[in-house]
Amino acid sequence: MLYELLISMMTPAQATALAMTITALISFVSLNMRFSFLPHDKGRDFAINGALSKGKIRGVGLVFVIDFILGCILFVPLSVELIIYLILIFLIMMSGYLDDAAEKPWNEYKKGLIDLVLSIVTMVTFLSQNSRVVTLLGFEFTIPYPLYFVLGVALIWMAINVTNCSDGVDGLCASLSMVTIMSFALLFSENLGSMGVACRLLCAALLAYLYFNCSPSSMLMGDAGSRALGFFIAVLAMKSEHPFAYLILSIVLIVDGGLGLIKVSLIRFCKVHIMNNIRTPIHDHVRKNMGWSDTQVVIRFVIMQIIASILCAVA
Repeated sequence: MLYELLISMMTPAQATALAMTITALISFVSLNMRFSFLPHDKGRDFAINGALSKGKIRGVGLVFVIDFILGCILFVPLSVELIIYLILIFLIMMSGYLDDAAEKPWNEYKKGLIDLVLSIVTMVTFLSQNSRVVTLLGFEFTIPYPLYFVLGVALIWMAINVTNCSDGVDGLCASLSMVTIMSFALLFSENLGSMGVACRLLCAALLAYLYFNCSPSSMLMGDAGSRALGFFIAVLAMKSEHPFAYLILSIVLIVDGGLGLIKVSLIRFCKVHIMNNIRTPIHDHVRKNMGWSDTQVVIRFVIMQIIASILCAVA
């Protein structure tokens, strides 16, 4: 394996830095190729500044996720567990890409069924390879298998959907995901093992994407990227043995995308109307009602998430 060759010639930190550089370069070159099979955005009337997206390349999450998987194959010590996760990331990415490329967007039940099936496979894999010991507020305890299974499925579903909903401002989803991923990598490196290297490779691929996605963007990750990022973050949270840290290390993603999910769910299933004065996702509310520019949304949301991650580190 290339990683083992690099380790034999340099320190682990140097090998990881070189792997990140190569992954970022591969992603930059491949994203710049702007493949003809990628769809173009049709604009979104319901979103703030949604018309500005019309005509831009959409679904490039397909490209940087495949680059990330390639980076893992080249530079990360592969276990059966990690191979399964990479396959599942590819599948969740493909489900998003097919939605991006479809003439008519997939309905929520179709995507929900896909999320459920992949979440179940993920939890069967995770619980067969890892302990059920978690840490919360300095205390370790073991969660019963059935409860951990249900909570894990819920975590994966939530992470996929709140991350997906945050992808509505140039640079926002990728930037927040990078802060969350690197926070887990830095705070819980001992528990993550080879997943820690995978975290850094994904962030390297996202850096290349942000070169093209910073405001005003020329391409969009689409569901292909945001759904895969949410899935990876959920698996990362469980592998860290601090799954409840997800609530802090992804708090901005959760609030930005999650309030809209709660609002819609209550209306649809309970006929309850709440937060009528708040536009969701929150990034639309602050642009529409508070006059924030796209750049202000990204920078301020990232600052909030960094502060939350620092608080998690000292807690």
